[in-house]
Amino acid sequence: MTASTPLRVQAFNTADVTEQVRATPGWTQHYQQMSPGHFAGQLRCLDLHGVEIYEECMNTRVEQNFSAPAGSLAFCFDRSDHSLYVLNGESRNIWITPENYQEVAVVFGPEFVQRHGLDIARLDGLFMAPLNSMQNELFSRWLSGTLTRISQTIDPPSQDALAEQLLEDCLFILDNACICLDRGALWRRTEERAIMRKVGEWAADCPEETLNLMELSQVAGVSLRQLQHAFKTFTGMAPAQWLRLRRLNSARRELLSCGPSDTTVAEVAMHWSFWHLGRFSDSYRKLFKELPSETLKRAALSVR
Repeated sequence: MTASTPLRVQAFNTADVTEQVRATPGWTQHYQQMSPGHFAGQLRCLDLHGVEIYEECMNTRVEQNFSAPAGSLAFCFDRSDHSLYVLNGESRNIWITPENYQEVAVVFGPEFVQRHGLDIARLDGLFMAPLNSMQNELFSRWLSGTLTRISQTIDPPSQDALAEQLLEDCLFILDNACICLDRGALWRRTEERAIMRKVGEWAADCPEETLNLMELSQVAGVSLRQLQHAFKTFTGMAPAQWLRLRRLNSARRELLSCGPSDTTVAEVAMHWSFWHLGRFSDSYRKLFKELPSETLKRAALSVR
């Protein structure tokens, strides 16, 4: 893309977490639905020649295992609590969004980072820590409004000028957030984040594997009590509930990939350690707002 290329905001509406992942190229991501309802997501993105603006909306809670593009630096603004989260391209992260989640992010690509001499290593310890300043809410609102204005105008701003402005603004906001930072809370959260990083790496490497609570605490290398505390801080749920929701998502993916002639609901349920078919169907319906048999029939129709 050259500096004279017209700016164009791309917009996507999605009906499943897997569609939401596919709409965000360049990121390594694995999504799982974690609260009841028919999933509905939206994504808007703008490419500024090495700098990208993303706005993501999702109606249900979603577990995200993700890594930013290699060599990049991302500033992600959570519009539910107005926190800033800084990510690099090397860290693997786990996060569970609240319901009706909205986030707007600025991602500086590797060439842009190198060209501007940004020393990402100096930010170590801040990655995925909630950073707050008075400017976060105003800036995230301005970013969202900028996407709307560019999508509606025939005379958009220069992409190079906008990219430089975004870098200056993001670094300014980061500086203000660091001044307000509670170092003690950051140290405690760093320990908890290390626990969740181990869990997230296991979940990303073994998306279809099932564990019990004691096995999961062994993966994290901590006691069950430490594991429970880290989960409460980062996900708002107990690890046992997380494991169960994870198995339900895996069952859904298997049902969507098969047809009635390939498998049965009972076989899928037992494959994911749901030994009471009635309870499995009820839990599945509560989470995804359809019976597993309906998912299986719909999957068969989609491949015809």
